[in-house]
Amino acid sequence: MKDITLDVNGQQHKVNVDPDMPLLYALRDDLGLNNPKFGCGLAQCGACTVHLDGQPIRSCVTPVSDAAGRKIVTLAGLGSPEKPHPLQTAYVEEQVPQCGYCINGWIMTAASFLATKKKPTDAEIKTALEGVKCRCGTHVSILKAVKRAAAMMG
Repeated sequence: MKDITLDVNGQQHKVNVDPDMPLLYALRDDLGLNNPKFGCGLAQCGACTVHLDGQPIRSCVTPVSDAAGRKIVTLAGLGSPEKPHPLQTAYVEEQVPQCGYCINGWIMTAASFLATKKKPTDAEIKTALEGVKCRCGTHVSILKAVKRAAAMMG
């Protein structure tokens, strides 16, 4: 066990954990965050996606020690109910959520993509989101929401 300081959504948190434990477990179990979600545990579905120094990573396979001293942003850190991120607004406007379990992965992946790519094409959006899974079949609505958010941001 080791004391590790995590910068999550702009706040410092000290956790006493096994340094090899997945970051996801520290975020959910030690810090009590509802996002990200545990999906597959193999970095294949995207439900656990967070930003680490601005880049999307799969927290289910990232050791918590790799995040020490780095900036972690979760879905809750992208925006607030009073000032939502454009993707959060677009998801509501496009009525994307069904079960909602995968939203974390889609939004966190898309947010990182849209931070660097202004006015993306449909093909670029699809390519950027290839590794994220949704079992409800809301893919068409998700793509519309990402496109709407890109227009709001651009």
